[in-house]
Amino acid sequence: MTSTVAPPIETSRTAEPRPQGARFGLPVATCLVMGNIVGGGIFLLPASVAPFGTFSLVAFAVLTVGAIALALVFGRLAHRHPQTGGPYVYARAAFGDFAGFLAAWSYWITTWVSNAALAVAAVGYLSVLFPAIGRHAWSTCLAALAVQWLPALANLAGTRYVGAVQLISTVLKFAPLLLVAVGGICFFDPANLGPFQATGQSAAGAVSASAAILLFSYLGVESAAVSAGEVRDPARNVGRATILGTAGAATVYLLGTLAVFGLVPHEKLVSSQAPFSDAVNAMFSTGGGADGSWGGTLVACAAVISMVGALNGWTLLSAQTPYAAARDGLFPKVFATKRRGVPVAGVIVTVVLASALTVYNSAFPGGGGGSQGLFEILVLVTTFTATVPYLLSTAAQIYFLASGRSERVDRGRLVRDALLAGLAFAFSMWLVAGSGYAAVYQGVLFLFAGVLGYAVMAGKRHRAAVAPAA
Repeated sequence: MTSTVAPPIETSRTAEPRPQGARFGLPVATCLVMGNIVGGGIFLLPASVAPFGTFSLVAFAVLTVGAIALALVFGRLAHRHPQTGGPYVYARAAFGDFAGFLAAWSYWITTWVSNAALAVAAVGYLSVLFPAIGRHAWSTCLAALAVQWLPALANLAGTRYVGAVQLISTVLKFAPLLLVAVGGICFFDPANLGPFQATGQSAAGAVSASAAILLFSYLGVESAAVSAGEVRDPARNVGRATILGTAGAATVYLLGTLAVFGLVPHEKLVSSQAPFSDAVNAMFSTGGGADGSWGGTLVACAAVISMVGALNGWTLLSAQTPYAAARDGLFPKVFATKRRGVPVAGVIVTVVLASALTVYNSAFPGGGGGSQGLFEILVLVTTFTATVPYLLSTAAQIYFLASGRSERVDRGRLVRDALLAGLAFAFSMWLVAGSGYAAVYQGVLFLFAGVLGYAVMAGKRHRAAVAPAA
């Protein structure tokens, strides 16, 4: 008896049905990318990198180049594979079912754990607006659950509502950020910048150290690619939305951080708990008498809107990848059911898992036994699992280019595409390295825990395929 190795799979086994809900246009798809990249971290980012001095902006610029290269690669891949699933579709097309499953599994873990973390962070800002929320563990938990379920209900209502929420939340949260980023130029004081390189490290060491904090600022560049099936004219608009969304987020990141650096004195910024609040107060203070409540309230509102918008987008993404895998028999069939353009089971299962993790974290904030809590462990794991789909996607693009097949390669863009793919792969590896040893170790354990599920699903699919012949 002889066996053969199946060639890489080029397309899904069945044609993707046309979404029943309204499809996203380019503006909404762009907002999906921008909204998912810019969650709540930006509101603390300037203070996080301030100890490294303004040299951290150099690291930010380097990372931006890598993120845009990754966005361009996703755009090229989406042009060839304009189906829902993004990295799952690309990995499976290049390397077969197992690689596709690993991309889907790791991405799914990332989304529902990140949703729980986002909800907890959102409640922290919400308690600034409504202090009663933070007075009791049960009220904090209920608020976190509400923050998760409201975007889930918007998703279950259909893609029309998802798009509306995403567009509105993106506009609302970027308004105060742009106020600081653009308006701060008028109040910019170079004396506030502090030292260019505050750590005394070499240039390479300073870039690496600050990059370790900044590396995950661009997670979410794949958002339009994952939801390609819900985007109008995906072969064209997914790539455009990915590039525009990433460039827009990068602009806000860089200008916002630079503006805060120039508005808040360096020695104060290093220890600031609310750098954008301090920046707003510096802009509108009439003599140093501002008490901080005005800026704090504005930033808290923007942060809550930002995180709810991100939860809205990430909830959709959390259902899209299992949907694509379920249609190919690599996830349970229930994930392949859509209503009003939304994979209902994926949304419900994801929000239930995220809610369970939130309740556990509320009941056992320290892990219930003195060791690191489950919540903290899973959040750490996502820093690694988020990068697995990036690595597989960029490797898929390199595979397509190296294969030399005319239907895969644009000869006129071969050199440029190869350079971009190499740069994007290096950026993805940098993300893995920035995760840290603990994240990689624990992430690999969670990643390969899914192999058992793949074995069961692949076995069932094989049995169904050979049953008629038997």
